[in-house]
Amino acid sequence: MKALAHALVFACLALLCACEKPARPIPSLKDGGNLVVVTFNGPVTYFEDAQGNPTGFEYDLARMFGEEVGRKVDFVLVENASKVFPVLQDRQAHFAAAAQVQESLAGIVFGPPYFDVTHQVIFRAGEAKPKTRSDLVGKRVAAIASSRVDDYFAGKPPTGTQLINLPEGTPPDELLEWVDRGDADYAIVDSLLFSTGRKFHPELEFAFTIGKPQQYAWPFAASYADELIPKAKVFFERIKRDGTLKHLVEKYFAHVSRMSAIDAGTLLERVVTLLPGLRGHFHKAQDASGIDWRMIAAIGYQESHWDPLATSPTGVRGLMMLTEDTATRMKVKDRLDARDSILGGALYFAQLRALVPARIKEPDRTWFALAAYNMGYGHLEDVRILAQRMKLDPDDWLSVRKALPMLSDPEIYPTLKHGYSRGYETMQFVDNVRNYYDIISKLEARRDPGLAGGAILVQGSSKATVPPR
Repeated sequence: MKALAHALVFACLALLCACEKPARPIPSLKDGGNLVVVTFNGPVTYFEDAQGNPTGFEYDLARMFGEEVGRKVDFVLVENASKVFPVLQDRQAHFAAAAQVQESLAGIVFGPPYFDVTHQVIFRAGEAKPKTRSDLVGKRVAAIASSRVDDYFAGKPPTGTQLINLPEGTPPDELLEWVDRGDADYAIVDSLLFSTGRKFHPELEFAFTIGKPQQYAWPFAASYADELIPKAKVFFERIKRDGTLKHLVEKYFAHVSRMSAIDAGTLLERVVTLLPGLRGHFHKAQDASGIDWRMIAAIGYQESHWDPLATSPTGVRGLMMLTEDTATRMKVKDRLDARDSILGGALYFAQLRALVPARIKEPDRTWFALAAYNMGYGHLEDVRILAQRMKLDPDDWLSVRKALPMLSDPEIYPTLKHGYSRGYETMQFVDNVRNYYDIISKLEARRDPGLAGGAILVQGSSKATVPPR
């Protein structure tokens, strides 16, 4: 069966790799086959989670739409945003789930809007904050080249403004780096992409909104638009009405807004000064526990800022801030030894994650385990029971997260088996670890860029590379 699946993958790849003559268009859904969606790797679109599974805001939306129309979804992953539209124009995908705003393009029809964004002028903290377009006169302003750049300036930039047009498809993170390095005075950035990228650039700040508000919408290959856009309208109307879309936005972006510039800046500094000496210990802990070493490192940073001698007034100690009881159970001989503490913390976290009911899927399983690491598994069970009382889903992290503050309510905590807990602190703990994990993962990817270029076809959990056309 697995061999057959691989054969099907590469049969599809053969269609994409035809270099001598145009590839045959994929069939419409009424002619059979899977729903084919083009996207690219990024914080808003598609990425791999801590377990190596595909995830992402746009990825989840597309998978949900596939369920809505009763088809499995194959994802064609291209190098960057600029490669998305040619795939649709060649009719090698039905539509793109790629955080695109509407524009006029041959062979492409946009579906219903589903997410509001603005464009923001970004500057370096500590320098004069621009307040209007006139403050851009005589300044270097970086933006990603597109037909929308003129819209920011209602026709043309103010006289004397040096507009730096980076190539279409440039990652937003690179745009922010231009300002961070001082190669540009300001940048114009999509508001959602700035919120997800700011934690990697804590010195950058929002100045003012420029241009008209815009909306993300899926672009469809024109040949398939009549069949699919009416279905997409029904889909988006439903997920807006029943709260599914709001829930998805919270899942991927709510924790990002709670990251402070100071938190991010300190971590970036310690990745350079402290992480090299600890990386080997984290890798060995991953081998022993099965937990992604970057997650272990994120927990350790949240607990002690990677200080092996950290000690709290309550008696927890070491880099992973273990209690004496936990250290004994994990056979940690010296809590103040970085290697011992990291290994003990990783094994303890793995133990907690194993306790989370198997029906709870990733990434929620990891978020529940993080909450238990902070407040204890008993309190985690209490808050899940409380969520159930509140008519919320006890197996969904975002639902349970809403119940966490109630653990310190004097009218509620006496009714729970394990009583009082500082639920607000646990909320912050999980949010912080998620943000730290994202930053560490991104910085480590720069050390080991991995696969670059080309396109990828993902069928379920399978993926294979396609040479660039």
